[in-house]
Amino acid sequence: MKKTDTKKRLLEATLKLISEKGYMGATTREIAQQAGVTELTLFRHFGSKEKLFKELLGSYTFLPRLKELIPELDGLSSREALELIATHFLLTLKERKAMVKIMYSEYTTYPENIREVYNKFILEMRTTMAAYFEGLQRQGMLRKNISPAMTAKMFLWVLFSYFRSEEIMQSTGMKKSIMEKQVREMIDIFMSGTVNNNT
Repeated sequence: MKKTDTKKRLLEATLKLISEKGYMGATTREIAQQAGVTELTLFRHFGSKEKLFKELLGSYTFLPRLKELIPELDGLSSREALELIATHFLLTLKERKAMVKIMYSEYTTYPENIREVYNKFILEMRTTMAAYFEGLQRQGMLRKNISPAMTAKMFLWVLFSYFRSEEIMQSTGMKKSIMEKQVREMIDIFMSGTVNNNT
């Protein structure tokens, strides 16, 4: 079996078990069994459960998709680009709903080093979005007096709050057609605000 195949199976097993039991509940022994390898093989590939979790966040969350999306945004209007990012972000959260839900609920119980891994992942996602907003600012499409870092933070926060409300708290499930319409409305409010400039 190829090393990359084993690594992928371990990551997929980790995703499944963390989605069911959370980080604290999923043991390295169970992850290895789920992947069909020994626990020793798991440690040979990742060294620790913490490094396995870090790799999981880097491979199976929105961050890698966001990094792929950014170069694809050339030629799109800023509104179209933000709608595309927002839609992909929400669909990724929906796809990983079980993992997001359990990680969100158990975050405060994580050991400090695991919270740091999670926080670095969030920071990298915000930094990636901030770099995109900086580009818009350089092109004159974003006001000079606002912070790209704060803009990125607000953008992702609004989307995550929407997901949390619709998909986790209400458990109604986001229908794609409704979600796309609401994404357009959110991006319109995000870009244009709510004040009628004619008044």
